[in-house]
Amino acid sequence: MTITLFLCCNKSNSQETTDWVVSSLVNKDFVLETINASPKVVRAPFGEVLKFNGVDEALFLEEMPLTNLKSFTVEMIFKPEIDGDFEQRVLHMGEVSSDRMLLEIRVLNGDWYFDGFVKSGENKKALVDETMLHKLGNWYHVAFIVEKDGLTTYVNGKQELYESFKFKPIQTGKTSIGVRLNKKSFFKGDIYRIRVTPKPLKPKDFLSFK
Repeated sequence: MTITLFLCCNKSNSQETTDWVVSSLVNKDFVLETINASPKVVRAPFGEVLKFNGVDEALFLEEMPLTNLKSFTVEMIFKPEIDGDFEQRVLHMGEVSSDRMLLEIRVLNGDWYFDGFVKSGENKKALVDETMLHKLGNWYHVAFIVEKDGLTTYVNGKQELYESFKFKPIQTGKTSIGVRLNKKSFFKGDIYRIRVTPKPLKPKDFLSFK
């Protein structure tokens, strides 16, 4: 299966879909740095993926696909592995501690649960429920939908949480994959694909990997 890598080239007005096959990012010129050795490219049933060791491997990108978006859907196909830290930041877009969006997981006794976080001006919210558990070691699709008046999370196409939220567009920042931008809370596992669509999607339009 061949997947085209789409890049948003205008960070001041990012209104196109950004679609990253993560294994293809390692040698791109917009990758600012890697930590330690680069995450390793390995094979999965549906293509090449990037494996992160949960200790000191991550990517930092100059790109920030959320710039100026009034609403968006961030999707990720990934496999969290066992023996990772409790708190793991898998994807971070925006600033280090001001306006930002993160896809996070929490790991507990062989399971994980999803955390979609956004900060916009004075408002911030984490959509998280520790009772919504999923087994480690399997492939998953997650989606975080941010709209001007609400936030929604999905795992494998099933809605998990919704909360009202007043969102204003994130204007500046960068992107890190496999850790928070401040190089804390590393992710252990594999990541296949990340897509940012500049509108809320319905589950029928989500990425598929099976």
